[in-house]
Parts: sequence; C-alpha cells; structure tokens
Amino acid sequence: MGKKHEEHDGTREAQSENWAGFDVNEFQRQVISDFRANSGRMSGMFEGWTLTVLTTVGARSGLHRESVLGYLELDGKGTVVASSNGADKHPGWYHNIRKNPIVTVETGTDTYRAIAAIPQAQERDRLFDRVIAEAPGYADHQARTVREIPVVVLHRIGPRPGEDRVKGMGDWIVEVHDWLHEELRTLRDRADQVVVKGGTAAIARTPPDLARQMRTHCLNFCGALTKHHSGEDMAVFPMLAEQFPALAPALAQLGEQHKVVARLQEDIQQTVDSFVPGETDPVRMRADLERLADELESHFRYEEEAVVTALNATAAAPGFG
Repeated sequence: MGKKHEEHDGTREAQSENWAGFDVNEFQRQVISDFRANSGRMSGMFEGWTLTVLTTVGARSGLHRESVLGYLELDGKGTVVASSNGADKHPGWYHNIRKNPIVTVETGTDTYRAIAAIPQAQERDRLFDRVIAEAPGYADHQARTVREIPVVVLHRIGPRPGEDRVKGMGDWIVEVHDWLHEELRTLRDRADQVVVKGGTAAIARTPPDLARQMRTHCLNFCGALTKHHSGEDMAVFPMLAEQFPALAPALAQLGEQHKVVARLQEDIQQTVDSFVPGETDPVRMRADLERLADELESHFRYEEEAVVTALNATAAAPGFG
C-alpha cells in the first residue's frame, strides 16, 4: 500500500495500551507533536504520508480525543476511513462521531471545524471505490474483516480561508421559518381586530371583509406550513438521519412536533372557517392562534439548533424562494 494514504488509525484514550512494552498512546502523542511542529510534513516512517489529526469528543467520556489518520480529499471534501487496519471492531474515533459528529480537522496547513457524515449503502460503496482507487491498501484492510469499513466525509463548517460564505440549506430553512413567523403574526393581528376587551368582557367588531381576509390568509399560511413540514419529513430529515446517526433522536422529536403542529393547524383552520361575526367567540380563536404561535416558536428554535449546522455544511440553499 502506498504511504501517501495508508491509515495510521488510533486514538488517545484515557487507558494506556501496551504491546510488549510499546506504549501506543505515547507513540500517538509523539506523532501528533511532530505533525504539528512540521505543519503536517512528516519524516522518518511517515515521510510522504498524507495525514490528519482528527479531534473528536469521546462518546462516553465527553473528553477531546485525537486520532492520526490517513487523509484524502474527494470532491473538495476531507475524507477518512474507519479501517483500523482491517480490525474486526470500529475504531474509537468512529464511535465518537456517531455520538457527536462535530470534529476538528488538522491537515498541517489548515485547521477547520467539520461535521462528520457517514454515507450509507450505494453512496458508501461509491466512495469506497474512489478511496481504493487512490489508496489501494484500504482494499486489503477490507479483505481482512467481515466488517463493512465506513467511509467518513468531513463537511467543513464555514467557508475556506479567503472564500465568501455560501448560503446553505440551513440558512434557507431559517428564512422560511422567519417568513412563517411573519405570516402568523399577520393572522394574529387580524384576529386582534375582532377582539376588543372592555372590562372583563370581550365583544367582537368586524371591519368589512375581515372574516374573508382571515380565512384566505389562514388557508395560505396553513398550506405553506404543511408543505414545509412535509418536505422536511419526506426528504430533509431522512437524508440527515442516514448520514448523521447522532441527529436521529432530535429528528424523531421534530417529527412528533410536526404532528402536534398539524393538529393545531386543523383546529385553527376550523375555527377561522366557521367564524361568524357576532356569533362565534373571537377570544377562543385568538387563544388557538396564540397556542400555535407558542408551539411553532419552540419547534422552530429546536429545529434550528438541531439541524442548521448539518444542513449548511452539506447542502446549498435551493435556487428559488
């Protein structure tokens, strides 16, 4: 196997491992020290190798762990392989990124934060074929084990030095949320127009055509929100769950929140559609809108915390809207 990409796969774990008096962790520390001191240009047994120092967060310890790995760049993205030299168990750093995919990548000339994706099925196979085309030794590693060796793509968070930031899918999601917020605010403002508080009682007054305006606006808002959530449930969330196992619990929670929001939408649509000035209680309608607003505020905030970083790193914003 050519030296340029052969993997030197290990992690600085808390417990030292010794092979016949050889301290693996101390060796790792020395390699990392040399790597940093020489801007990634290695000498001795690693001369000519293309390496990276990958810093992950320990899945159980929560501590930072550093691993020296072979490093490739495919389609402009850093790529590492969890081969562990063909061992039957995944390396520790791979378990770490399954729990927390945010990592730091050092190439010697560049250090950047990334989110580590784990392509599956056909995409993994396609990438592995490209890996072994550049570093045939990884095929030998795969031949030594029945374990399917994962390929990990390191999606840079933020632009490269000297480059402008490109609007990502996560940014676009936030813009959609902002638009939905504004549409809901308009609907609530119109509901306010039919609720005039006088002492402890509430009476209704309805400007001309207001009831029809509210029904039209509610129909448009609810339709847009339903389309937005359907797109996330059918395309965005499954894509993220496949590549980022650590996001699975949050994505499941977001799916449940979508169901709650859908039930609120139905209640509000029914309330607005059946609103008859002078007969229907406008206070209930306004209260339902407030509940929806509170639910959406919490949902949007949680969603943005959970998925915006991954979406910005992996997908550009759509070319529309």
